[in-house]
Amino acid sequence: MTHFLRDILRQPEELQRAIDYLCGAGRITLEEAAAAVRKADHVYLTGIGASWHSALSAGGMLHLGGRPVYLRDAAELLHFAKLPRNAAVVLISRTGGSIEVVQLLAKARECGATVIGLTNSPDGELAREAQIPIVIPVKLDHAISITTYSTLAAAGGSLASATLGAFNSALVAALARAIEETGRCFRHWQEQLANSSWLAPAATYYFLARGPSLGSCYEARLLWEEGVKSPATAMGTGAFRHGPQEVVASGTRFGVWIGARMMRDQDLAVARDLGRLGASVMLIGQELPEDTADLVMQLPPVPLEWQFLIDIIPAQFAAERLANLSGVDCDSFRYCSFIVENESGLFDEKLAAPRDEG
Repeated sequence: MTHFLRDILRQPEELQRAIDYLCGAGRITLEEAAAAVRKADHVYLTGIGASWHSALSAGGMLHLGGRPVYLRDAAELLHFAKLPRNAAVVLISRTGGSIEVVQLLAKARECGATVIGLTNSPDGELAREAQIPIVIPVKLDHAISITTYSTLAAAGGSLASATLGAFNSALVAALARAIEETGRCFRHWQEQLANSSWLAPAATYYFLARGPSLGSCYEARLLWEEGVKSPATAMGTGAFRHGPQEVVASGTRFGVWIGARMMRDQDLAVARDLGRLGASVMLIGQELPEDTADLVMQLPPVPLEWQFLIDIIPAQFAAERLANLSGVDCDSFRYCSFIVENESGLFDEKLAAPRDEG
């Protein structure tokens, strides 16, 4: 069993532990962070890598609730933005030590911005320097961000819900049921993937989603790049319909997230049309018609805006299996360090760069 798979399998336990912390020992800090978001004139959600994708989900929830926020990844916010007065920066990072995170902390401090840090590492720079640190207890993943991604997504969603006045006992109970039921789906999802032709080494993969599930869509792309060592594309389903659909050809693979309510019928129609054009489609969502795609990954009931909390997991299973089918080591990084600590080039100075054969 790969370390990648082990990290996927322990997610229900880690997710429940994160929710328990956020509604228990971490509740006071969560409410303090929500009050800071409500008080600020300008709110930024940011992160880098997988942590940035969890910010997309939290941002989607806040926009749906009528609380607009700025979504910029940490590198862009660091170098190409000026933080105005009375700003709050929700900065997400599993270790809190990436170079962009460290430098953004200094920039926010100089600008007088309030930093709310969501992290998994109590000894990281973010936990130490943020005015309001929320440290989610979790065992760090072996390499690729799996449980750290989903638990930070849970933290971001909880902060969004608390800001909107919706993080209550009824929501917590519904999330606990969804997490428990998700664990019971694991074996079935693995069997579906083992028996499906949707996974094909060297195929072209596109991922499409809307709203809070955009975070899962972009995270799936990163799983392909980090785990399968293969390129993939991610974008909003609406944006895909305005030009990019010209790339569709027989054998192209699409992973499409379907919401439980908004744009559901329209996106199911997109999936059907992709099939008519010869593409192979995987759908992820709740109560999906089984005849709509080549592979249909059914999710258990989960609160509408919270589907992102669990809808990344089928894609995680898919990436791990495709890496095995492709003969790729999904447990090691070939070029990238676990924490990127400099801004120059691609290679960690501590690692030997690939030899130039030219």
